[in-house]
Amino acid sequence: MTFDLVAHDPQTKARAGVVHTAHGAIETPIFMPVGTAGTVKAVQQRDLTNDVQAQIILGNTYHLYLRPGLDILRQAGGLHKFNGWDRPILTDSGGYQVYSLSNTRKIKEEGVKFRSHIDGSQHLFSPEGVMDIQRTIGADIIMAFDECTPWPCEYDYARRSLDMTHRWLTRCIQRFDSTEGHYGYEQTLFPIVQGSTFKDLRIKSAEFIAEQQREGNAIGGLSVGEPAELMYEMTELVCDILPPDKPRYLMGVGTPANILENIALGVDMFDCVMPTRNARNGMLFTTQGIINITNKKWATDFEPIDAELGGYVSTFYTRAYVRHLFQSQEMLGPQIASIHNLTFYLWLVKQARAHIIAGTFREWKEKMVKQVMTRL
Repeated sequence: MTFDLVAHDPQTKARAGVVHTAHGAIETPIFMPVGTAGTVKAVQQRDLTNDVQAQIILGNTYHLYLRPGLDILRQAGGLHKFNGWDRPILTDSGGYQVYSLSNTRKIKEEGVKFRSHIDGSQHLFSPEGVMDIQRTIGADIIMAFDECTPWPCEYDYARRSLDMTHRWLTRCIQRFDSTEGHYGYEQTLFPIVQGSTFKDLRIKSAEFIAEQQREGNAIGGLSVGEPAELMYEMTELVCDILPPDKPRYLMGVGTPANILENIALGVDMFDCVMPTRNARNGMLFTTQGIINITNKKWATDFEPIDAELGGYVSTFYTRAYVRHLFQSQEMLGPQIASIHNLTFYLWLVKQARAHIIAGTFREWKEKMVKQVMTRL
């Protein structure tokens, strides 16, 4: 994997680049739709390509390991062949899912023992094992195995967790570098900066991760409930340390405003379940602001969801019709809303990229942060 920087915004730390992978190029800044179990919920690959114009999607090691399982993925020829997505894929290592299973897992130096949420069976995720699993899944970009600390978090716990995450990273790198991919193309390993919201720990982690000299780096543990201002403070601190010639991926973030503010701090890659999860509950992000489509005010609004956005579902279906689908509990409603929200998120980062290249990002960002978060 290689990364080419194309432009820097003169008034912020925002930058535009291109990530080159075995399955194609990714123009940054980029938002990556989350396809946890090998599918972006309610969205076909054709819609991801044509409407959403996604350049890369995510899979999740924990969920894919449990179902469909590694044997089926190996027989299929990897996740790309299994789900028919021919563009880049990134896999999360499962660390966050294990974090969320706090009642059914035990963290030790060896790794994490946990019980499946499906059938209660016991499993062990070790740094080496997670590398092997992600080799079998076959993603272009794979994540190191780490512990995502909760927020708030006591300093001593965060410090011990960080030290273990760094030891795990060393084991991940050793395993990754001593193995080959299964499907004839190269994969790339991203380390993850942790350290909760403690400046000294974040600095320590960012410096350690920078020393590993991998092709890209991630920032984790900043989408677990901390205030946005703390997220921005930690992100800026870390971005100033991580190598400027490598892509920076802020994991699990976030709202449209979060994305724009973090682009301004130097982040290149984002993912979040928010556009699809909120879509299923009737929240639509638009170029003018946020719509709760279940509100009665939209019952007789026969305008398109978002005429300015482009894309089939956003310009073909009316707000009144989509509200009717939600009121009737028709599954087409959440499907339309999911495609629309993802289309909006990809439009937002594409606009950000254009303004970075034009040198007008700061002024545009200040206007858009307010506009896209306004409740309509």
